Amino acid sequence: MFKKILIANRGEIAVRVIKTCRKMGIKTVVVYSDADAGSLACEMADETVHIGPSPAAQSYLIQDKIVDAVKQTGAQAVHPGFGFLSENAGFARRLKAEGIAFIGPNPEAIDAMGDKITSKKFAAEAGVSTVPGHMGLIETPDEAVKIAREIGYPVMIKASAGGGGKGIRVAHSDDDMAEGFAAVKAEALNAFGDDRVFLEKFIVDPRHIEIQVLGDKHGNVIHLFERECSIQRRNQKVVEEAPSPLLDEATRAAMGAQAVALAKAVNYDSAGTVEFVAGQDKSFYFLEMNTRLQVEHPVTELITGVDLVEQMIRSAWGEQLAFKQDDLSINGWAIESRIYAEDPYRGFLPSIGRLVRYEQPEEGDQGDYTVRNDSGVREGDEISMFYDPMIAKLCAWGETRDAAVEGMARALEDTHLSGLGHNVPFLSAVMDQDRFKSGQLSTSYIKDEFPEGFRGLEPTEAQKDIFITVAAAMNEVLAEQAGDPSERTDWTVLIDREAHEVSLSYDEAEDLVISLDERDLTLSEIDWRPGLAQFKAVLDDEPFTAEVKRAPDGFDIRHRAAKARVRVLTPRAADMYQRLPEKVAADTSKLVLSPMPGLVVDIPVTVGQEVKSGETVAIIEAMKMQNILKAERDGVVKAIGAKAGDPVAADDVLVEFA
Repeated sequence: MFKKILIANRGEIAVRVIKTCRKMGIKTVVVYSDADAGSLACEMADETVHIGPSPAAQSYLIQDKIVDAVKQTGAQAVHPGFGFLSENAGFARRLKAEGIAFIGPNPEAIDAMGDKITSKKFAAEAGVSTVPGHMGLIETPDEAVKIAREIGYPVMIKASAGGGGKGIRVAHSDDDMAEGFAAVKAEALNAFGDDRVFLEKFIVDPRHIEIQVLGDKHGNVIHLFERECSIQRRNQKVVEEAPSPLLDEATRAAMGAQAVALAKAVNYDSAGTVEFVAGQDKSFYFLEMNTRLQVEHPVTELITGVDLVEQMIRSAWGEQLAFKQDDLSINGWAIESRIYAEDPYRGFLPSIGRLVRYEQPEEGDQGDYTVRNDSGVREGDEISMFYDPMIAKLCAWGETRDAAVEGMARALEDTHLSGLGHNVPFLSAVMDQDRFKSGQLSTSYIKDEFPEGFRGLEPTEAQKDIFITVAAAMNEVLAEQAGDPSERTDWTVLIDREAHEVSLSYDEAEDLVISLDERDLTLSEIDWRPGLAQFKAVLDDEPFTAEVKRAPDGFDIRHRAAKARVRVLTPRAADMYQRLPEKVAADTSKLVLSPMPGLVVDIPVTVGQEVKSGETVAIIEAMKMQNILKAERDGVVKAIGAKAGDPVAADDVLVEFA
């Protein structure tokens, strides 16, 4: 077995590979850029090698630097993780020529399946059902429009070398196609160094289901069942689960058989994923094959008990698979939530900065569910603009799907982050929605359920009880700390402006009893003191965790996707608060503001220019994605606040209208 492996990656996946290597007794080397100096992966690795500046194009994507690091440290193999060089056949060949093992499939398989255009043709020749489309290269927007009309709208524009949700647009019209084609080519060239684009029919109301395959160098290939990845935003997976609530045994077997047949046809010899687009009627079509470890691999590991990173290492060493298809079965249900540094209340825009606080849920058996948290950052780390904004992959396993969903909701409750925007409230909202609980999913789920964007959810009656009891308990603790002699027990609790009369007392067990609307609520096992950001307790035998923060006139409390300003006041003070006028928001209707920190790619307007609603007025790049900002009204440009190449912060003024 290998004695030392170099990990040509960063963040969460580097940490993940290190954990398996430790288990196997293999030493690890991590390469790092300027931005990743002192990272968790660097801290955990046995050795580290600096490979250059922060941009990936100057560090993680430079093959010479990776090979030099291998030679410098005496590593015998390279694990590429996902992204970067993981699906680069030239890199795999380079390592082979240097006598270094590549922990991934052979370069011929990468060539056959890694390129989306080639893989579509290959799959069609192999008898795998494919989505209608145009697999040839397309050079101009006019040519793209002509082909799209022949296929029939809606049509997906996809970068041939794409991945991670980047380089994808859906066009519903000729105008969409012309604009989207240029944007995808630009994104593809920037992210992958390859601007080739192809088109395919967009399946209405589809589901995204993928099959995990595993092969060795002796011709053996098996599958480890499916994952459903239909909860996506901008073609980036957000919530994944295994197995899929759509599939029956017959469909599962058919998809698995196709995936294995395709893998065998290219002599696949590592972990890989065959992705399908599925209709609600269980019809399915080959989408692409990812010739690497997938981000969402933990849910497969949780339901099968197979360590996929270990199997990749063993395959690269030349071992045969230690199990056959009949040895595998599905045990329980697992869900993964991707926690991103992005602000769901601002259109999910990237949010970079320092992770000031990061409290993670306890891993392992929690009774009705099990928690796994794959993270590559620690409290105090910086979330950089140079890489993907993922903070962690939080997973929950349960014996049933309902148990896994509730387990995920509780694990999200126990996750606290501050210092930057994050999507934990949004993920919590998904777990609480009846549609998600029913398993009626599609790739348009987020757009369907949050058509106006995410604003949180209104608190349920049970959540209002949590808000009231938490605020009352914190008020009691603070009063006691301040030596308040009044010993008042009757209060008015305002949830925003909604008033609730409460009376407080203690029972024989010294638990706090809150009398509310002719009901007595008992709050026990309170775990909170001033300064803590999480309030943990049991309310009428139901454990919960709420995120809390003191405000000048009360408390800001969030439970899952619901949040509110909660005040504990005397009845007279409460009456006065309810009479205060609402604060009027500042008028920004004449301003185009940068929605995120990033770099200005272009401001294609000039002072004095007349602009129509819907016209592009600015293009901002952040987290490797281009964001096109359009005018929301007709107007004349009065001033321009930035130029191409300028760095901008969130809410910086880009364009002002007269």
